[in-house]
Amino acid sequence: MPLSEHEQRLLEQMERALYAEDPKFASALEGTGLRTYTRRRVYLAAAGFVVGIALLMGGLVANVPVVGVAGFVVMLGCAVFAVKGWKRGPAGPGAGAKDSPPPRRKAGVMDRMEQRWQRRRDEHEGHDGM
Repeated sequence: MPLSEHEQRLLEQMERALYAEDPKFASALEGTGLRTYTRRRVYLAAAGFVVGIALLMGGLVANVPVVGVAGFVVMLGCAVFAVKGWKRGPAGPGAGAKDSPPPRRKAGVMDRMEQRWQRRRDEHEGHDGM
């Protein structure tokens, strides 16, 4: 769920205050977090995928089916690991807040129903007072 504009302003104020109070600590925190974790996870999965290819090819060349199957399983597991890490993506605090505004969410069925309900309730309250 994206932050509201008020929450984003508060977060930015807190970040500025942190940089003003302790810039060394703030810069140390900047490189860590979900973005770094996600990048590391995808790199590890890519390396594992390459190892899986090597096992698969080695199993085929050496005519040892167990090694080939193990290589395929390693490749598949690493691909799933990478895709899960990529789909989660960097969504931590400040991830993309400086780059672009948060994407606008389309009004869904529930949102429209809630708006209609609110309008009806407001209209009903207006008629009761007369």
